[in-house]
Amino acid sequence: MFLLAGSVGMSGAAALCVRGSLRVGAGLVTLGIPKSLHDPMAEKLTEAMLRILPETKEGSLSLQGLPEIASTIERMDAAAIGPGLSAHQQTKELVRQLLPKVAKPLVLDADGLNALAEDVGLLRRLPLPMILTPHPGEMARLTMLSAEQVQSDRERIASEFAKKHRVIVVLKGHATVVASYDGSVYVNDTGNPGMATGGCGDVLTGMIAGLLGQRLTPWDAARLGVYLHGLAGDMSAAERGEIGLLASDLADRIPQAIRRYQQAGPGPTPT
Repeated sequence: MFLLAGSVGMSGAAALCVRGSLRVGAGLVTLGIPKSLHDPMAEKLTEAMLRILPETKEGSLSLQGLPEIASTIERMDAAAIGPGLSAHQQTKELVRQLLPKVAKPLVLDADGLNALAEDVGLLRRLPLPMILTPHPGEMARLTMLSAEQVQSDRERIASEFAKKHRVIVVLKGHATVVASYDGSVYVNDTGNPGMATGGCGDVLTGMIAGLLGQRLTPWDAARLGVYLHGLAGDMSAAERGEIGLLASDLADRIPQAIRRYQQAGPGPTPT
């Protein structure tokens, strides 16, 4: 599977996304990054392959990399785009030009969502329904509502957006909502306030993408990824406490969360 993430100053988001994918069982992960990140990421991510891509002078992904990125994704089982990409205009344009070319299961997060928010109509031109993983602020930008409005009616807003744009929405936060374009809605019951810390969303993106790469349907990958992400966070909090919980703590508990899920069953079900 392929992850497109990271820029100078935000390499941690890419690293956490990779860890989420590997910990959930992805067999081979390739990370596409700006060339300036090669040395630090090669040292940090010994279990992932790196695809070095053209960059802007600010150290974010350049539009020049579009053909290589598109051809790389064609050879993969699944992909994720967005964590730590930056708000550089050229990088956002890269994302917007790339999305209609992706005919593989895809997760869009973070700066990928911010690029999409400038042209939500792109969703009508996608070859396949994708998974969007916004927090309330990102959802507000996608819907042109305030974050307060989004939070006041999370299930309805996520569901209406999913149905209108033929996507699956993972609206993060307390009781994360997963809404499908077919009208199905799942409200998650795992997780805790200690997970409201930087990087936890990047781990989730990697987890969902890793499950997609194992041939789960987008609906099942989104629900199971959210469920296991929260369960891993709960296991971390039970051991260390909610205060000071780190995204890396959560990522390290994913295998144990999977084992507990397999032992307990039956797992998440839609409501």
